[in-house]
Amino acid sequence: MKIVICGSMTFSQEMINVAKKLGKMGHQVFFPPLAPEFVDGRRIKDCGGEDVSSKKDIDALNLFYKEIKKADAILVLNYKKKEIDNYIGANSLIEMAFAHILGKKIFLLNPIPKIDYDSEIVFMEPVVINRDLDRIQ
Repeated sequence: MKIVICGSMTFSQEMINVAKKLGKMGHQVFFPPLAPEFVDGRRIKDCGGEDVSSKKDIDALNLFYKEIKKADAILVLNYKKKEIDNYIGANSLIEMAFAHILGKKIFLLNPIPKIDYDSEIVFMEPVVINRDLDRIQ
């Protein structure tokens, strides 16, 4: 299965780790190409954990839309951020919407967060895998 990993760039190390695990399981995986640069410090995160210039450099929304079109599913890595358990930010929500509109499967690593727009997330009917990558099918 081809899987696109989504989530806050704050979770760059986790993206790399999960991509390796999914690759060993036989999946083809795409994750943000700048993740390694965030991990090793070549990219600096702003106070929200993101680097806006990086997103512009790679035209992130367009890139993810194209990758999601080619994928079977997305996996949103939603860990705790900004004191919010299972955080899903604006970009991940947009990527989830792309996947939903394109008829792709949406997996969440952790349960849906309690946030202002949680009803929009519920509407897209993601599959919560509770950190069990074997549930991705």
